[in-house]
Amino acid sequence: MKTLKYIVLLLILSVPKSVAVAQTETLADYLEIAARNNRGLKADYLDYQASLQKIPQAGAIPDPQLDMGYYLKPMDIIDGSRVADFTLMQMFPWFGTRKAAQTEAGHMAKMTFEKFRESRDNLYLNVYTQWFILGSLQQKLLNNRESRKLLEQLEVLSIRKFSSPSASTSASSLYSPSTPSAAASSGNSGMAGMGGMNGSAQSANAVPASSAGGNMQGMNSSSPGMSDVLRVQLEIAELDNAMESVQSAIKAEKAKFNTLLNRPLEYEVHIPDSLEKIPFVLDIPSAMEQLSAQNPMLGMINEESLAYKAKAKMDEKMGLPMLGVGLQYSLIKKRMDMGIPVTDMNGMDMLMPMVSITIPVFRNKYKAQLKESEYRRQASREKYEDTYNMLEAELVRIKHLLDDASRQISLSEKQTGLALTTYNLVVQEFVTGKSDLSNVIQVQRQLLDYRLKRAEAVATYNTMVASAQRLISFNN
Repeated sequence: MKTLKYIVLLLILSVPKSVAVAQTETLADYLEIAARNNRGLKADYLDYQASLQKIPQAGAIPDPQLDMGYYLKPMDIIDGSRVADFTLMQMFPWFGTRKAAQTEAGHMAKMTFEKFRESRDNLYLNVYTQWFILGSLQQKLLNNRESRKLLEQLEVLSIRKFSSPSASTSASSLYSPSTPSAAASSGNSGMAGMGGMNGSAQSANAVPASSAGGNMQGMNSSSPGMSDVLRVQLEIAELDNAMESVQSAIKAEKAKFNTLLNRPLEYEVHIPDSLEKIPFVLDIPSAMEQLSAQNPMLGMINEESLAYKAKAKMDEKMGLPMLGVGLQYSLIKKRMDMGIPVTDMNGMDMLMPMVSITIPVFRNKYKAQLKESEYRRQASREKYEDTYNMLEAELVRIKHLLDDASRQISLSEKQTGLALTTYNLVVQEFVTGKSDLSNVIQVQRQLLDYRLKRAEAVATYNTMVASAQRLISFNN
C-alpha cells in the first residue's frame, strides 16, 4: 500500500505545466508543483517504471528451439525414403529457478523505487531550503524598510531641532517615547514600540524628506546641526543601497526556486511577510526508529541485500540440470523399389517425442557465482550499518543545530525588545540635547542587526527541521 501511495502521488506527473498561478500559493502548493514538474524526479520515476519491466523478463522461460533438416538425397529406410526432419525442443530451468530470478528482479526494482524516493526527498529539501532563503531575504527587506522609516523620522527631528532658535522645545514636542514595557513587548514587530514617534508622525510628516532640502536652504551650512542631518541622510542612502541589493538577491533566488519547479524563471513566487519558527520536537531514539524503517538510503541498501540473497538462490538452482521436452517429425516418402514389400507403414511420416537434460559437470563457475553473491550480500550488510551510523551522527548534528538556532531566536527576540526600548530612550535624549546623533545611529543599527539575526536564525531552524524530516523521509 505504501508503494501504491507514492505511485498514485506521481500519477499527477501528466498534469499540464501551464496551470494558472494562484494568488494563494503556499509552500505545500510549491512542493506539489515540484513533484509534478521537476525533470530529474520524472527521470527517476521512469527508471523505476523501466525496472518493473525486468520482472516478467526474469521469469520467462527460454524460447523454444526449432531445428529443420532436409536430405539432399532421400535416405532409404525399410518403409520409405526419409526426406526431411523437424525437431522442436523446449528447455525448462530447474524447479524454483524462475521464481528466484523474479524475486531478484523485484528487489532490484524496489531499489530503484527507493532511489526515486531519495530524489523526491532531496527535491523537497531543496524547495524547503530555497523557500526559507527567500523568506529570510524578505524579512531583511522589510526590516530595512522599517529602519528607513525610523531614519526618516530621525531626519525630521534633526531638521526641526536645528532649524529654529527654539529648537529643543519644538523638537521635544515632536517625540514622546512609549513606555519601556510596551516597547519590550513589541519584540520585532516593527514600529509597534515607536508609538511615541508615530504619535508625532502628523507633525513630523508635515516636513517630508523631499521638503527637507527646502528647510536646509534656510539653514547656515556651517551650523553644528547640519552634520547630524547629513549623517542621517548618509544612513538612509546606505539603507537604500542595501534594499536594492536585497531585491536583486530575491530576484536571483526566485529564479533558482522556479528552476526547481521547472517553471519560467520570471514566474512570480509569493513569499509571506512573516517568517515564523516551525513547531518541531526532535527525539533522537524515536527518530532513529522511524529512520530505520523509512529512510530511502537504508531501504535501498536493504533491498540490495535481499536481491543478492535471491541471486544466490538462483545461482544454486542454475547449477542443477535443465530439463527439455520436444518432438521430432520425420517426413517419409513412399518407396516403390522392386523387391520391397508394400506394407501399411510405407511412406508413413514418423513422430517421435523427445526428452533432453543438461549435465552441469563443470562446477567451478557455479561455486564462484555463489561466493560472489554471498560476498556482495555481506558487503551490503556492512554498508547498511555504516550508513545507519552516519545518519545517526547527522541526526545528532541536526539536533545540535536546532538547539543552537532556537537559542539564537530567543536571544535575538530579547535583544530586539531591549534595543527598541533603548532606541526610544536615546531618541528622547537626542531631542532634549542629552545625547548626540552617534548614539542614536548606533542603537538603530543594533536594532536592525538583531532583527536580521532573528530572521536568519528562524530560517536556519526551519531548514534544519526540513533536513531532519528528509532523513526520516517526508510523509506526504
